[in-house]
Amino acid sequence: MDAFVKNGYLRPDGRVIRDMYLVRVKSPAESKEPWDYYEIVRTVKGEDAFRPLADSLCPLVKKA
Repeated sequence: MDAFVKNGYLRPDGRVIRDMYLVRVKSPAESKEPWDYYEIVRTVKGEDAFRPLADSLCPLVKKA
C-alpha cells in the first residue's frame, strides 16, 4: 500500500486492513541507539484487529 502500511489493503468499505502491534516502552538502559524506544510484544493480524467486512455498517458494501 505504502511505506508505512506493510502488507495492508483497502477493503470495499474504505477501511485499511493492516497488522497492529502491542508495544512496550523500553527503559533508558535497554535503548541501544537513537529512536530505540519500543519493543514489539505481539502482532495482531489485520483480519483479527478490525471488524469483519460482513459486519460493516457502510452503505456502500453490498450484503450477500
